[in-house]
Amino acid sequence: MEPAELAQTIERYVRPDTFPVAARIWPREEPLPERTRRPAEDLGARITICQAVSMARRYGWSLAVDTQDLSCPIAQVAFGFKPALDFYRQGGLTHGMYTETAEAGARTEEAVPKLAPEESGLVVVAPLARARFSPQAVVVYGNSAQVMVLVAAALYKRGGDLVSRFSARADCADIVIRAIREREPQVVLPCYGDRVFGQTQDHEMAFTFPMERADEIAAGLEGTYRGGVRYPIPHYLRYEADFPESYKKLARMWEE
Repeated sequence: MEPAELAQTIERYVRPDTFPVAARIWPREEPLPERTRRPAEDLGARITICQAVSMARRYGWSLAVDTQDLSCPIAQVAFGFKPALDFYRQGGLTHGMYTETAEAGARTEEAVPKLAPEESGLVVVAPLARARFSPQAVVVYGNSAQVMVLVAAALYKRGGDLVSRFSARADCADIVIRAIREREPQVVLPCYGDRVFGQTQDHEMAFTFPMERADEIAAGLEGTYRGGVRYPIPHYLRYEADFPESYKKLARMWEE
């Protein structure tokens, strides 16, 4: 399935408020797609991966982020741009903020999906409908009902359930790295940084999946729609209202 066709299917059945986003780890030796912005050069600022995703889904921009464009230390490690020093591995970033102890912080850092340096490349994101490249992962932001529709679509042919992991931080690694590496859809709880820097709103969640599952998820969106799983969620309205006693008294007067 072509990215534009997938975007059209998602927009028809899920109706997200912002563009679905295509993501790819781009080899440094290859030329970038046309009209791709580099934050440090074109915006005059280093940004976070979650900011790049927000720019893609809200502005409709295509961006490529490498180490010189990236301000977030967590993402520098996760995407293989910088080494995981002992301070990082031993929980130095989490201790006192996300975890009570450095030992707990070390476990949190260990759980973050990471690219090895040889796997690393520019992180390229763009609106799915306008992507000038073949995505490795697709992420859709929406409310919980819209994410539920996507979960139902992902399970339409296979059944069962989805397994997702949450840690309240480093959701960029879940969106891109985990989706590509594990080759399975993920429900994503936007992390603290995504909310502060990416300005993701309190009502938003995300759903990410590898592009290789695109045909299956598109078929699932169509199939579950035919089955009645739809967004906006239909409200059940076929009931008789109950009114205050004074209203009922007037109705009885009419009957008399």
